[in-house]
Amino acid sequence: MKREVVIIGDRFMRPEMFEAALGDACGDRVETRRHALPWPDEPMEHGYRPGGDRIPGMEGLREYMGDPDDIVSRIGDAEILITHLAPLSAPMLERLPGLKLVAVSRGGPVNIDRAATRERGILVVNTPGRNASAVAEFTIGAILAATRNITRGHEALRRGEWRGDLYRADEVGDELCDMTIGVIGYGEVGARVVRLLRAFGSRVLVADPYVQLAPEDAEDGVRHIGLGELLEASDVVTLHARVTAETEGFIDADAFARMRPGAFFVNTARGPMVDYEALARALESGRLGGAMLETFAVEPVPPDWALLQLPNVTLTPHIAGASLRTVRIAAAQAAEEVRRFISGEPPRNPC
Repeated sequence: MKREVVIIGDRFMRPEMFEAALGDACGDRVETRRHALPWPDEPMEHGYRPGGDRIPGMEGLREYMGDPDDIVSRIGDAEILITHLAPLSAPMLERLPGLKLVAVSRGGPVNIDRAATRERGILVVNTPGRNASAVAEFTIGAILAATRNITRGHEALRRGEWRGDLYRADEVGDELCDMTIGVIGYGEVGARVVRLLRAFGSRVLVADPYVQLAPEDAEDGVRHIGLGELLEASDVVTLHARVTAETEGFIDADAFARMRPGAFFVNTARGPMVDYEALARALESGRLGGAMLETFAVEPVPPDWALLQLPNVTLTPHIAGASLRTVRIAAAQAAEEVRRFISGEPPRNPC
């Protein structure tokens, strides 16, 4: 008998790509119903902003999209759900007694009430590392854009202004091979960033109290140190930690004050870990040389946000993980989890 799989994708994690991956993994053992949410053309609900985690019935969920009633209706009595952003709150799960497996095509299933799924015996799996390569590559580009005047030169030419002064010795940036780069967080993304920086010949420092360096990184001179020492010693600080109770807001005014004068700050991780008002003050005062920001506490960002106006800030709209390889990896991993579930095999990535 075929097993029914509901796919709720979007315009990045496209349902047809999930469906194709399911066909490769499961053959004709599944039948699918699919739906596409309008993200990223329309913003998701973040839950990080003040009061954002107190939407009735959706408490504690982060980074999700979809009307609860509509999502419940689309899942119906299906046993298996594959999704990227669809929420599953405790009240929603009470209305989905047939659900047994949820495959979330992201590193952290923050759109799922994990306590509620555990209570109901629903297996939740994720796709760790799906966009690690994409974000790591993007981070190198972000560092170069911030330190080598790429953004400033581009914006000047857009205005019809030839910035020959960007060749002045007091305006140019250093090369990666001559810089000390501090990497905060040594998970899937941070470790890849370290490997790429090693190829450029950078001096690399890592701060992460929960992991040890890979032997090849340690042998190549990467140093594992405390956060304070990293902030004080780095020309560029790049953030790759996860949002937890411990890390929320931990890159604050004190952290920026500890950084080297003229240093650069890069965030391709998550916005809630950073005090952006303190960062704006550090940039406006000249304490820091510049910043590259890819993620924010509230998305889309407010149009009157101070950091939008600063000439030494490069900004992108949370696109570091957006690559076709990310989609292919996530779809294949989710499909393999479905295959294992219907075959009675243990999951690879239980949450």
